Amino acid sequence: MSDLFFYGDFAQSPTNVSALVLALLLAFFGGHVIAWVYMKTHNGLSYSRSFVNSLVVIPVVVALVMMVLSNNLVTAFGMMAVFAIVRFRNILRDTLDTSYILAVIVLGMACGTQKFASAMFGCLLISAIFFYLSFTGFGTRHRYDIIVNLHWTRTLAELAELAGVLHRHSRKTVCASQRSSEGFEGADVSYRLLLRDPGRVEELISEIRTVPGVSRVTSLQAQDESEL
Repeated sequence: MSDLFFYGDFAQSPTNVSALVLALLLAFFGGHVIAWVYMKTHNGLSYSRSFVNSLVVIPVVVALVMMVLSNNLVTAFGMMAVFAIVRFRNILRDTLDTSYILAVIVLGMACGTQKFASAMFGCLLISAIFFYLSFTGFGTRHRYDIIVNLHWTRTLAELAELAGVLHRHSRKTVCASQRSSEGFEGADVSYRLLLRDPGRVEELISEIRTVPGVSRVTSLQAQDESEL
């Protein structure tokens, strides 16, 4: 009975049961590692538990597919026909999610073709890359720290006095907008500032309020320019 169970695959070549079990278990644990990395590093708005579960299941399925194909062209075409019937309509909102899907697919392929060393080292390297991208914030752009909005009651030619105050506190000063309305005195001015010392925001705002002609001063903390 045990021989019938372990050697019941009547294929062109006998199934290596120990290699099959090792491949599926390695794919399972490797998928867990990738899924755990995704859970720890994900910071977007499209988090889904089912997606995390799929990161665990997909490498096992792919590994089994690669073991079933086993360089058999006829089986490969039959598998393509089966997958053509099933339509997957899940839309990945985050492009990094696609990278996770590709990672677990390749992991499953490596396990299914019994390239265990490649699967293990590849899983560790990919996990390290994902952690590096998350912890270093690679790809984000930080162009300014705060946005300062104020009302200027003097002539625009006299804004140089205010600009001197801003330059003392900031490494980069950009006048984002100047809005004046007919019949109203002065103009609404908006600045984007990259501060020399982000911890001295209150000091900067207090000094701006002391400049003659300045009123209605408000500030807004800027965020990193990264996709959610």
